[in-house]
Amino acid sequence: MRWTAADIPDLSGKTAIVTGANSGLGMITAGELARRGASVVLACRDTGKGNEAAARMRAVLPHAHIHVARLNLADLRSVHEFADMMKDRHAEGVDLLVNNAGVMAMPYRRTSDGFELQFGTNHLGHFALTGLLMPLLLAGRGAPRVVTVSSGAHRAGRMNFKDLNAEGRYGKYSAYAQSKLANLLFAFELDRRATGSGLVSVAAHPGYAATNLTIAGPRMEGSKWRELVTKVGTKVVAQSKERGALPLLHAATKEGLRGGSYIGPDGMFESRGYPKQVEPAPLARDAKSARKLWEVSEELTKVRYVF
Repeated sequence: MRWTAADIPDLSGKTAIVTGANSGLGMITAGELARRGASVVLACRDTGKGNEAAARMRAVLPHAHIHVARLNLADLRSVHEFADMMKDRHAEGVDLLVNNAGVMAMPYRRTSDGFELQFGTNHLGHFALTGLLMPLLLAGRGAPRVVTVSSGAHRAGRMNFKDLNAEGRYGKYSAYAQSKLANLLFAFELDRRATGSGLVSVAAHPGYAATNLTIAGPRMEGSKWRELVTKVGTKVVAQSKERGALPLLHAATKEGLRGGSYIGPDGMFESRGYPKQVEPAPLARDAKSARKLWEVSEELTKVRYVF
């Protein structure tokens, strides 16, 4: 039986945080969670765009509980400020964290803290955020859940622990693939370390979905040709962002989902379709690499997890 947004259970009384919720998959995910009764925080780098997204949601869901808060995952000071704000506003606990925000195939840039932008934003920012929110998550009702969004591109990823910041040689696609592999290593290691705490950590990927993520890189490079080719390819091949958000929503709300699960589309090459449990590349299940990444991430972010 195909799982759709209509299968999301009642979420009344629950609090959810969705990063990158001002557009694309994040906005769809946040809106569907709010539709089912959750109080949803749209964690956005640009709060102006976040407020616009919230207004569009409220136009359809006038009674929804939607809040916007600033979060720049490429700046650890912003991550700390966001976490402190959540502790003030949601001292009763947070039930769901969807680590969705990300950047893709960007020209070489560094975060405010000096990390390569894709690794720093997609992995380290979310690693720090999840750790800082852990006290709120563990105070959540029932079985609090963390969903980390990866990509099929993780299959091309390799963890270059000798040069995580790509100071030697930079390839925008290989750096993206590494960051998406890191997302899975993190999600599965978090589930192992959270054993006995009640927390459930799972991962998801949207397949090939029509969002703005793919054209951000060409725009930053100023490549009109690449931007046009990407737009045409997305229009012809990609599934809608509404369909692409289904694996995220399934991972976030499916009752009884086991920790360490990975949810993706059921179609050919997992590029499109309805959500189902899928298996990642073997490297993503490498516990030794996961432990090393965790230790390096703690060292780089100075965030320590307490369960």
